[in-house]
Amino acid sequence: MSENQEQEEVITVRVQDPRVQNAGSWNSYVDYKIFLHTNSKAFTAKTSCVRRRYREFVWLRKQLQRNAGLVPVPELPGKAPFFGSSDEFIEKRRQGLQHFLEKVLQSVVLLSDSQLHLFLQSQLSVPEIEACVQGRSPTTAAEAILHYAMSNCGWAQEERPGAACRAQGDQPNSCCFLPRSGKRGSPSPPPSAEQDHVAVWAPVVDSEAPSLESPALPPSSPRSSCDCTGPDEGPSAFQPAGNCFEDPCAPS
Repeated sequence: MSENQEQEEVITVRVQDPRVQNAGSWNSYVDYKIFLHTNSKAFTAKTSCVRRRYREFVWLRKQLQRNAGLVPVPELPGKAPFFGSSDEFIEKRRQGLQHFLEKVLQSVVLLSDSQLHLFLQSQLSVPEIEACVQGRSPTTAAEAILHYAMSNCGWAQEERPGAACRAQGDQPNSCCFLPRSGKRGSPSPPPSAEQDHVAVWAPVVDSEAPSLESPALPPSSPRSSCDCTGPDEGPSAFQPAGNCFEDPCAPS
């Protein structure tokens, strides 16, 4: 292969780890981890991890359709037929949301929308993303994504086959090992004893990535954070937020 030959572009996105937030209250909801890893120069950060709820996906699709003109936007999975959701419904919705993002990322027109990048690579709320694209905030979209990449998780971890115990839950030392309402801690690499179980890389930022020509946005709100473990080898298991601090590998 010639040294000048361009590397094949790869965009990997995973929707996984559904969790109940505000469990037991009238305003409880389920959100999902979105893990993205790519070598595409269309993205500012090469590895990112955020958590989003279904109604934020609904907002994203409306914005993409509004800006895409005649370009069709993939459909989202349907809403819950009744209050509350079964594990089976949540799993089907997770699969539908992943299929939606995979189709969206195959469209050059949709991929050029800065709102999509802020949705996937920052934890900004919908009003904060709108403030960015409407020019009502002091930082650009690329700066917001870069800031989140550096403050979110210094280490992204991807499960290897055979790490069955770790694949069952979160990494206790992850700086994103908190509910959405929690505060993130300082990023730190996994202990050396776990090096045989996880592949570790620091968030990579492409300095040559095209600037997302969007107005700036406000600092990221502390309303949410994510578990930055990488895509699981199997289907994501539904896990209530109330159990997210339990280490499945700890002796009983």
